Amino acid sequence: MDSLGSISVFVLVAETRSFTDAGRVLGVSSSAVGKSIARIEERLGVRLFHRSTRSITLTGEGALFLERSRRILAEVEAAEQELTQAAATPRGKLRISLPQVRGLLMPVLTDFMRAYPDIELDVDFSDRMVDVIEEGFDAVVRTGKPEDSRLMARLLGHFSLVLVGSPDYFAQHGVPLGPQDLNEHACLRHKFCATGKLEAWPLRPEPGTPEPILRASLVSTTIESLMHVAHEGLGIACLPDFMVRESVEQGRLQRVLDDYVEHSGSFWMLWPSSRHASAKLRVFIDHMCDQLFPADTVP
Repeated sequence: MDSLGSISVFVLVAETRSFTDAGRVLGVSSSAVGKSIARIEERLGVRLFHRSTRSITLTGEGALFLERSRRILAEVEAAEQELTQAAATPRGKLRISLPQVRGLLMPVLTDFMRAYPDIELDVDFSDRMVDVIEEGFDAVVRTGKPEDSRLMARLLGHFSLVLVGSPDYFAQHGVPLGPQDLNEHACLRHKFCATGKLEAWPLRPEPGTPEPILRASLVSTTIESLMHVAHEGLGIACLPDFMVRESVEQGRLQRVLDDYVEHSGSFWMLWPSSRHASAKLRVFIDHMCDQLFPADTVP
């Protein structure tokens, strides 16, 4: 038997004062119990029990060893209970990486914080492709189909990119009727922070016409700034539909060229593959899946 198992046998024998009774509790023979005690005594170099044909009693060394052994087993039991409770109760620190769409994510995150006050969130807002495993993230939210076999994934929902501008802007500069008309407009462009490349606008080409030249009046690494400038009537921006939906409904922004914009995107929750995801991670995944796109049908 291993050392901890041998200690458990010793304590049981000391409490029952019988190899036979201890063996009955353990489901082994009395001889197996006797051999286990003999191995402990041999390893320690002391006698733990006085043996007679009628009874067994603890030696002085055995009494001392019993006191320490009970403490050891109590600590082990406490540690097991603590770990079991930690696995079942959502608490502790979660390190997550999220794309820079705070308007979409922050209401969901604040609701999560209210629901689980014992969970500490360490949030990295970044559009770069982080290495979930190497950088020690518990979970990340990213767009596009996941391809890393080391990760588990759940679909959060779908979105589309749309072109928008303010009614004041279109009143002053006219409404574009086709992609070529964008040559005459101020375009608010998003630049990927990690690569420095401009995000392409998903325009369906018109047969027989060249690709429009998008004159950038603003280039930014955050789409929130593009939306702000669009609200101020300073250009046309290409933004996610979830971000501009309320402004469009309120009449603060106006969608244009819907027939020429072709885009479908998706958000995914990714986390390291594991059979036993912690309680804090499980509730975070479930919360994000349930609340981020509640109207979306996610298989």
